[in-house]
Amino acid sequence: MTEKEKMLAGELYNADDPHLKTDRRNARLLIKKYNDSTDEQILLRKEILSELIGGYSKGLYIEPPFYCDYGSNITVGEKVYFNFNCVVLDVNRIAIGDNTLFGPNVQIYSATHPMDYKIRRAWLELGKPVTIGSDVWIGGSAIICPGVTIGDRSVIGAGSVVTRDIPSDTFAAGNPCKVIKKLDQEV
Repeated sequence: MTEKEKMLAGELYNADDPHLKTDRRNARLLIKKYNDSTDEQILLRKEILSELIGGYSKGLYIEPPFYCDYGSNITVGEKVYFNFNCVVLDVNRIAIGDNTLFGPNVQIYSATHPMDYKIRRAWLELGKPVTIGSDVWIGGSAIICPGVTIGDRSVIGAGSVVTRDIPSDTFAAGNPCKVIKKLDQEV
């Protein structure tokens, strides 16, 4: 298996692999171009996002600055909005549904490190996929941790640290994030 295949399979991998370094460098160049663009350069921004984001859909809007590791491991549904200064560490797959909103400074991490210091000392990493449903609102400065799934139509309060799955149709908040109440919504 290549290091990229290990990375996407959620296995330990070496991030210093030359192919992965090249992929990250290419993403950084696109991100810089995107972050340096102006609001008037709508077509340029769409071109950059269609090259950067692996599963690019119509209606994706990202306020610069934006940061990610690869971009190619991110898939987004229709009408997804990222506010200013969001970070998406996509060493594993990150799937985002339709009509989902991210407040400023939201961070989504699929990247993680082993708990065993001997493995960390060898500079091996791993990732766990993150899934965020449709019609979700993630409040500003929330952190979504590796391996988490957030169900459809849920709301995550600002500043929350989401360490475990959140079911659909709920409002959840806090550190660690927990369900505060069920949302009474017509589905």
